[in-house]
Amino acid sequence: MNFTRRRFAQSLAASAALSRLPARALAQEQPSAPARKFGYCIVGLGRISLGHFMPACRMSQTCQVAALVSGHRDKAEKTAAEYNVPLKNIYNYQNFDEIADNPAIDAVYIALPNSMHAEYSVRAANALKHVLCEKPMATSVKDAQNMIAASKAANRKLMIAYRCQYEPTNLHAIQLIRDGRLGVIQAIESANGFNEHAGEWRLDKKLAGGGPLMDVGIYSLNACRYLTGEEPASLEAYCSVIDKDTRFRDVEETCSWTMKFPSGILASCNTTYGANMPGFFRVHGSKGMIHMEPAFAYEGLRLTAKIQGEPPIDEPNQQKDPYQFLLEADDFADCCIHGKEPKANGEEGLRDMQYMAQIYKSCGRSLG
Repeated sequence: MNFTRRRFAQSLAASAALSRLPARALAQEQPSAPARKFGYCIVGLGRISLGHFMPACRMSQTCQVAALVSGHRDKAEKTAAEYNVPLKNIYNYQNFDEIADNPAIDAVYIALPNSMHAEYSVRAANALKHVLCEKPMATSVKDAQNMIAASKAANRKLMIAYRCQYEPTNLHAIQLIRDGRLGVIQAIESANGFNEHAGEWRLDKKLAGGGPLMDVGIYSLNACRYLTGEEPASLEAYCSVIDKDTRFRDVEETCSWTMKFPSGILASCNTTYGANMPGFFRVHGSKGMIHMEPAFAYEGLRLTAKIQGEPPIDEPNQQKDPYQFLLEADDFADCCIHGKEPKANGEEGLRDMQYMAQIYKSCGRSLG
């Protein structure tokens, strides 16, 4: 497929039209009842849910915020008023399992510290609710496997919030590679990191499971997999702590790793909590190169490419946050309503957990 700007715009229009289908499908399935939107129960009222996912649901024609789970009743009531959530649909972590009795809840969106992902995913599945869980999937391979098993036993969908796999600029980069425009791919470079503040839960291994690899390095890991369409055959890694300022007593400060894919493609990745490291990837092929920076941010993404015999490509993405969250929220709702398997399903999240365990083992560390 020749992915022209016109075709790219057409694909976005088609995606927007598709996102409106589930609400109509609900009306068809329940002709005697008024159509309603797909209901998300938000588990954890932190920055990512309040600042990104919930505003996306408010923009959606397919889904809505139907319930809240929080340990702070006053905060939950204030949020409920903003999103027209009935007070009876506010839960805490003690009575969470009562969501099973609420037909307004179709799925949960889990935005808790990493170490809590598995417990509340399993409990949600046991309550017969679909699960959209933030990445990383869990803090151990075993927990990730338990999440998959619970969802399958309940016959419910499980998706990991790899929003970049649904984002049009990342998809365009993948298409350029799949169409052979870059020739034979040789190497990939990627990095992502920032300077973390002392006292954040991400620096507590019991809550986070690891350091920057688990939080932002996972973007580079996952990107190398979806760009190549392959799984790494081997990897080697190093971790280090450079700043001796007590922030990194539990987790690594910086992690670097290399991967070799079955085709021979080599990838080199870096992540850190010790410096601002804008998220990017660069793909080198025999006919050209693509560079995406920012590649993993919530907005402002930009794709450039230099390909032999073609005009240079420079495509800034004008979509604003929370557009990426809208795409993943709508897509998961569509999968649940129509019985389709999510692209970023539990098995996808499990694979990254397994690779991160290997990376830490190569560094002489452990996951979780």
